[in-house]
Amino acid sequence: MYDIRNNNNTSNKNTYYSSQEEKFENPYNNFNAQSSKKPKKTKIKKSRDGFGKKIAAIVCGALICTLVGGAAGAGATIFLSRNTDVLDRSSVKKVVYESPKFSSTTGAMSVVDAVNKVKPAVVTVSTKSIVSGVFGQQEQQSGVGSGFIIDKEGSIITNYHVVQGASTVKVILSTGKEANAKVINYDASQDLAMVKITDSNVKIPGVAELGDSEKIQAGEEVIAIGSPLGEQFTGTVTKGIISAVNRTVKSSDGKTSNYIQTDAAINPGNSGGPLINSEGKVIGINTAKISESGVEGFGFSIPINTAKERISSLSKPLLKIGISGIAVDETTSKQHNIPVGVWVNSVENFSAAAKAGIQRGDVITSFDGKTVKTVDEINTIKAKHNNGDVVKVVVSRDGKKLTLSLKLEVSPN
Repeated sequence: MYDIRNNNNTSNKNTYYSSQEEKFENPYNNFNAQSSKKPKKTKIKKSRDGFGKKIAAIVCGALICTLVGGAAGAGATIFLSRNTDVLDRSSVKKVVYESPKFSSTTGAMSVVDAVNKVKPAVVTVSTKSIVSGVFGQQEQQSGVGSGFIIDKEGSIITNYHVVQGASTVKVILSTGKEANAKVINYDASQDLAMVKITDSNVKIPGVAELGDSEKIQAGEEVIAIGSPLGEQFTGTVTKGIISAVNRTVKSSDGKTSNYIQTDAAINPGNSGGPLINSEGKVIGINTAKISESGVEGFGFSIPINTAKERISSLSKPLLKIGISGIAVDETTSKQHNIPVGVWVNSVENFSAAAKAGIQRGDVITSFDGKTVKTVDEINTIKAKHNNGDVVKVVVSRDGKKLTLSLKLEVSPN
C-alpha cells in the first residue's frame, strides 16, 4: 500500500505490509502530498564512464528500473500486537443488528450481499524476496498484500508493488487454504500485475465480476476488501463513498495517473484488493493512501477499466530482456554528452540483451522502431510482442549509432 506522506526524509514512502523493520521506496508511484525541496546539484565530470560512476556513488538514492523477469523492492514494517485486547468489553451491550443497505439505485444490494458476492474471490498475497542488507549480506524479506480472482483458471489481479522482487508467491484463499502461485506478467508503469495459482488440485472458491469504472459517480457508496496489516486481518471489509473520480495524482518523477478517490479505510495490506460498488462489482483496485497528521479518508484506487484494458497482455508470459536501465533526460544528456534515451546500467549474462550485443554504458534510443526515453516506454512496447519476436534496438555507443537485433524470450521466473 502506498503511503502518501509529507515530503521529508522519513516520509513519502510507498508501502504495503511487510515483516521487516525497514522502508523501501517504490519508484512507480511515489506521490507528493506537498512540494519537496530541490536536491543540490552535484558537479560531475562529463565522460561515458563518469555517468556510471555517478550512479554507483549514489546507488542508494538512484532510481533504477529493472527490465528482467523479477523486480526489486518491498514495503515498510507495521507492527501490531497480536495479544492486545483493543476492546473495552465491559461496555459492550447486546444490540439488534440490521444489515445496512446501499442507497436506492438500480441493482443495488445490501452491504452484506455485496460483500458475500465478491469476498470468495478475494485473496491474500504473501511474498518472500531476497534483499541485500546494510552490509551486503543476503536477507529474506516477507510481504503481504491483497488481490482478487478473475477467472476459473485462478488468474489474480493485484498491484505490481505487492509482488515486486518476489522470489516466491503464495495466496491464501477465502476458504483459508494456502496455494502456490507465480507472477505471470506485470505493468510497472500502471502498478498492475497478474498472478496465477499453480496448484492443480485447488478449487477456485469464487470469481469477481468486473464493473465499469466509467459509470461511477462521486458520492456513490463503495466497499473495500483486503488484508490490512497482514494475514491476521484477512478479509477485512470497510465502507465509504467515492470522493472523486478521475483524480489526477502527480508522482515525484513527474508522471501523472488517474485514480478513484475514496474515504473507505485503506491501509497497508489492502494493496491489490478490490473496491466494489453496490452491485457487488469490482470498480477499482485499492492502491494508495495519504497518511499524515490531521488528514483522514484519502484512499486511491486504480480504475478497473485501466486493468481491463491490460488483462490480455498481462495474461501472456512475461518477456525478459535482461537489462536494468536509467532514463536519460535532456539535462543529463547535456551534462554527460550522451543522447536522450535509456542508459544501460547492467546486462544479465546469457540474457536476450547479452545475445543481441547490448553492453553496459549503451544508450537505447529506439526500440522496435519507436523512440524511447524511459524504461516504461520499452516495457509498453515489449508487452505488445510474443515470445520469439525479434525487435530492432538502436543504441548509442562511444558516439556511434548501432542497430541490433534482439529476440524476446519468456522469463524463466
